[in-house]
Amino acid sequence: MNDELRVIISGGGTGGHIFPAVSIANAIKVLRPDAKILFVGALGRMEMQRVPAAGYDIKGLPIEGFDRKHLLKNIKVLFKIWKSQRMAKQIIKDFRPQVAVGVGGYASGPTLNMAAAKGIPCLLQEQNSYAGVTNKLLAKKAAKICVAYEGMERFFPAEKIMLTGNPVRQQLLETTITHDEAVRSFGLDPIKKTILLVGGSLGARTINESILSHLDLIKGCDVQFIWQTGKYYSAEISERLKGQEILNMKVTDFITDMGAAYKAADLVISRAGAGSISEFCLLGKPVILVPSPNVAEDHQTKNAFALVNKQAALYVKDAEAAKLLLPLAIESVNNSATLKSLHDNILQMALPNSAEIIAKEVIKLAQ
Repeated sequence: MNDELRVIISGGGTGGHIFPAVSIANAIKVLRPDAKILFVGALGRMEMQRVPAAGYDIKGLPIEGFDRKHLLKNIKVLFKIWKSQRMAKQIIKDFRPQVAVGVGGYASGPTLNMAAAKGIPCLLQEQNSYAGVTNKLLAKKAAKICVAYEGMERFFPAEKIMLTGNPVRQQLLETTITHDEAVRSFGLDPIKKTILLVGGSLGARTINESILSHLDLIKGCDVQFIWQTGKYYSAEISERLKGQEILNMKVTDFITDMGAAYKAADLVISRAGAGSISEFCLLGKPVILVPSPNVAEDHQTKNAFALVNKQAALYVKDAEAAKLLLPLAIESVNNSATLKSLHDNILQMALPNSAEIIAKEVIKLAQ
């Protein structure tokens, strides 16, 4: 093996792809501080800001997904795919990686295709219980496929699969703040039960509407709430809450310190993205999952039921959330037996040290 380790990591589009990618890169740097790591993402997508903010170089490809509603627009998409493949070929020629890692998302397709064509070993990391299109297409060319759920032989060759779990944001696991300090940091009472509501950084309309339709129930109960509305819905919600005095609720568009938010929460209400679920498992957080219906192959519902079937989470269908979610949450957070059972069962599903395990596989492939 060359003394120098050179790794390309490609993919993105959502935090669910980007957080694991950065965690893997960080773990590689811990094991091999000399490693040169280059990210390849899609122009205009979240990774083009998030990856440099994490301290890594990134190249952008002009790739995007097919438009299933307006088929004529795909002529432009096909041109962008062709252009992205040519650019990926040049990036690989210039950077000379010994190994390529794909985390899902548009950019990983051309990048890993070109790496495989050059004989460079490839590792895929699939976050969801239902494999993404890009990773399914790349599976034949991959040397190793790291997954977070059992039963992934439905999508990938069994001999390539390794059950590693999803790498999560390291700072969440390293939070030293106590429960009482965390609750006080949100201006709430440490003695009362606390429910955390999150819909992702942009928010989730269904979760937000579930609260807005039950403000009287919230005001009258002995539970308190931390509500991340998401930046997209922030102005509208501020307007709708005007004149309402709700002392048992902290409303914010974005939570900077999610470690403190999780520590404060006795129960979490969330979408069912793979990254969030991995965090709940590692932290042992009781959770009610409201899967987003607006995702490919309805994969969030499949993620949710991987937990629900093991009594490790509660589930509310998106279409029924406005009516059922808040009453179920208040009832559950006041039931210590329910909270303990959910905590114990979800903790059983945790797969710790995922980033380090995957990083070791990356280094092994480079050798």
